[in-house]
Amino acid sequence: MKKYFLIIPFIVFFLIVAIFFYILIIDRNPSELPSVLIKKKVPIFETSSLIEEKNFISLNEFGDEVTVVNFFATWCVPCRAEHNYIKNISNKGIKVIGINYKDDPQEAVQWLKELGNPYSNVAIDSNGSIAIDWGVYGIPETFIVNKKNIIQHRHVGPITKKEYNKFFLKILKNKE
Repeated sequence: MKKYFLIIPFIVFFLIVAIFFYILIIDRNPSELPSVLIKKKVPIFETSSLIEEKNFISLNEFGDEVTVVNFFATWCVPCRAEHNYIKNISNKGIKVIGINYKDDPQEAVQWLKELGNPYSNVAIDSNGSIAIDWGVYGIPETFIVNKKNIIQHRHVGPITKKEYNKFFLKILKNKE
């Protein structure tokens, strides 16, 4: 009986070590955070538009085609780094909507003039409430919305050269 009591701590120890090494070697991507909005309808909101002289009404912006939604700000260094990839998506005929997060609208307009504007429209999220409704942890975050207003994918962090092709394939998959 004493032998079993001596073996049990060793078995528990080896199980803990095995679990630890399994966690270390599995392929985890920190940009793929879970979202309760995946496979759910786009949150409904109304705010000012950065580009147009009228209100941004989400019900009017989604539903006709696959749309990429990009949360960005001028003070966000990774947003500047990913901007060319957002422009590439837009240049390939994909509708891209920007949501300017807690930013100065005049600075955002100047930033888009300087870097180029890939967005069909830009909603102003001055207090962060739209980002909260979308479940945004931090910016940049980018979503793919299908033709039925259903959020299909969420990309946390900047879209980089390494991730661009994979992200673009997800957009194309949703166009089918």
